[in-house]
Amino acid sequence: MATQLTPMPDTGTEPFANPVKQLNGMLAQPAVRRSLPMILMVGLIASAALAWFTLSTPTQKTLYSGLPDSDKSAVISALKAGGITGRLDESTDAVTVPEGDYAKARMLLAGQGLPKSAPAGYAILDNMPMGTSRAVEGERLRQARETELARSIEDIDAVSEARVHLAVPENTVFVRDNASPTASVVLKLVGGRSLSDAQVSSIINLVASSVPGMKPEGVTIVDQMGALLSKPDGPGAANDARIRFQNQVEQKYRDQLTTLLTPIVGAGNFTAEVSADVNLDDTSSTRESYDKAGALRAEQGNWTSKDGASTSPPPRGIPGALSNTPPGPTTVTTPPAQPAAGATPAAGATPTPAATPATGGGLADTSKASDEYARAYDLGKEVSVTRNAPGGLKRLSVAVVLRDVEGSKPRSPVELQQITDLVRSAVGADQTRNDQVTVISRKFVPPATVAGGPAFYESDWFSMVIRNVTAIVIAVLVLLFGVRPLSKVLLKKRDEANRGSRDLASLGIGAPAGGGRINAPVGIDALEGAQNFDDRLGTVRGFTRDNPARAALAVRDMIKADAR
Repeated sequence: MATQLTPMPDTGTEPFANPVKQLNGMLAQPAVRRSLPMILMVGLIASAALAWFTLSTPTQKTLYSGLPDSDKSAVISALKAGGITGRLDESTDAVTVPEGDYAKARMLLAGQGLPKSAPAGYAILDNMPMGTSRAVEGERLRQARETELARSIEDIDAVSEARVHLAVPENTVFVRDNASPTASVVLKLVGGRSLSDAQVSSIINLVASSVPGMKPEGVTIVDQMGALLSKPDGPGAANDARIRFQNQVEQKYRDQLTTLLTPIVGAGNFTAEVSADVNLDDTSSTRESYDKAGALRAEQGNWTSKDGASTSPPPRGIPGALSNTPPGPTTVTTPPAQPAAGATPAAGATPTPAATPATGGGLADTSKASDEYARAYDLGKEVSVTRNAPGGLKRLSVAVVLRDVEGSKPRSPVELQQITDLVRSAVGADQTRNDQVTVISRKFVPPATVAGGPAFYESDWFSMVIRNVTAIVIAVLVLLFGVRPLSKVLLKKRDEANRGSRDLASLGIGAPAGGGRINAPVGIDALEGAQNFDDRLGTVRGFTRDNPARAALAVRDMIKADAR
């Protein structure tokens, strides 16, 4: 009986002419079809493992970037010694640590003085090539100066990072067009830290003194939140200064009360608040006062005797000379009668003729005929300037709340009065200013309800639990909806294959379950009687095993047919 096998149709002349068809043909192979569920199951397990490792790994945060190799090695070694997992990201050339260990890593490295390298300052000028234009040289010099100023500012404890921008105008020969340079400083402060006014002033003076011609008014400082730290002089600055002064006064009284009450009632068993109405007005006044009685300042005039001769001395000396003049001869004259002080004319009064001397009774000068005098008097004058400096207290209000200890007796009115008197003495309460001092005793709210810790969802352990739980849920879902259905399909196919083997064994064309040889030889009739592809495949295997020579001849005929 001749053996003739039907050749398979030609699928194409080129192996990669139709990739989709080639892929479908590969997937249609029985071996691939049987192993496809296993491949999918392995892929799902690998995806679940990848999701587990991805989600269980904590979020990384960049610690430093752009470090030289020596600093990278030192930083990684220091982190490893400190129990912190540090990684080197090759894509960004940065050292990363888990987000929860970021602050701890920064403190650990800062304590060891790492990293030792810093951004280049004037070293930028060393790498400048020859032939650079003047404009480029100026920009490089400005950049180097900005970097050096930023490094100097970063030495302050409260400053984490600093950036400096200088605006230096070009020099001009026209005086009116000259402008002063200015600077802008952006500061990133350490968490929970702030700069005092003295520190802000020191930064302003540092920048202003580092650039020729720059004034402190031309420096602007801003923090990472956009708050203006350098406040210019003006009404706003004056108000801020007054508020700071008032806060200082109130804080002084609070410190005095804390020092007084802590030994008596204990720390944390009282709270005190002080409200001080401070007189911040700067006033000055001037007052002038005059005395009614004056003093003779100047007198000018003469008197004439009865014979008509004037008693005024003749002029002597060199005309125009005011010194080195010998005195005249001394003569004895009778002075005229002086009027009363109240009736004397003021300065600048016109001369008045003297009254005719009386005759008889009195010692009148009989040789004087008349006199003319002009007298000037100084009145009493007092000038008083008073200036009231700000800082005086207008009114003071003090409130103190004492804590009632649980299980103890409430404080008696006598004890409260004693504490009130102590508080009055400590703050210097004055009844004339209507100062108020109030002391009461109450139960305090437990500290846990006043200010609790951070919420549980903001802690590090909560985020770690969420990541792990998410990874576990994803793995369980993959097992339930991926691996389990595939395993069922594989078990079903195995059962069907076992069932088909048993059917073939019962027909005498298959191998028995024990793995022995077949009961009857497989012929061409058995190949033609196969119902489906699996049965035909099993029959072909049995035929090839029982008739190897005929199978070889059939393969040879198929090769020759393909060659023709």
